[in-house]
Amino acid sequence: MPENAFFADRRPGEIGLALFLNAGDPPLSVLPDLLRALDESEVDCVELAVPFPDSITDGPVIRRSADRALADGTDLAEVLKCLDTVRGELRHTKIALLADWSHTVRPLGLAEFVATAADAAVDGLLVHGLPPRVRWAYREAAAAAGMPIVATCYPKSAQAVLAESAATASAYLYLVAHYGRTGSAPPDGFAQLGAVIDDLRTRTSAPIAVGFGVRGPSEVAALARAGADAAVVGSAAVAVVERAAEDRRDVVADLAEFVAMLKSINPTTPRSAK
Repeated sequence: MPENAFFADRRPGEIGLALFLNAGDPPLSVLPDLLRALDESEVDCVELAVPFPDSITDGPVIRRSADRALADGTDLAEVLKCLDTVRGELRHTKIALLADWSHTVRPLGLAEFVATAADAAVDGLLVHGLPPRVRWAYREAAAAAGMPIVATCYPKSAQAVLAESAATASAYLYLVAHYGRTGSAPPDGFAQLGAVIDDLRTRTSAPIAVGFGVRGPSEVAALARAGADAAVVGSAAVAVVERAAEDRRDVVADLAEFVAMLKSINPTTPRSAK
């Protein structure tokens, strides 16, 4: 794998860990220290969203978080300025910047957005709500800028969609565990994802990360047994941020404790080793 590859530092038999957070919640003044702490805790990736309103794919926890960040005036320029303060400091954690097409990317312009991100302390891009008509232009712009892409798909996506997502992913392939809103879990659990992960593995060399409904170490271990390269934890992590603000606690310490809890079950029997 390239030196800057996502989830490349995993030990044998270990599953990678990604946390989703809205930039600006907690406030951007806290973000540099928070990223340093997550790096120290060996979180592999932070999916850092430029907040946007009224997401139909997000549950109430993440939507409240985005609303708080937007109320604080958080925008793309401020997020990238904040990330620049930790440029070169993070030895383990990669930053995947998530931006919404309608709210952030289209007003700036696709080419300008990609070029701006490529100049920032960002390791990969995930564009939410990208229209099919601009997908090719997005891939070309990212490739020209040397910016890895996070592609997404669902277990029940059409074969053409699975193939396209697998071919597009250059940072990692995000397999969304089921149709629904963030925070909800697949009704049949994660074990049934094994066959889909096996199929995707034949289509891409990118790591395969799985999210939606990952709340604790038991779900992380289940995804390891299903063959995933990484688990993505979103609503559960954002809920820690929310509770810390409500209780006036140290969010950096609380998230570090949460990460330690996520890693407390060692998935020693990944499916590939059985």
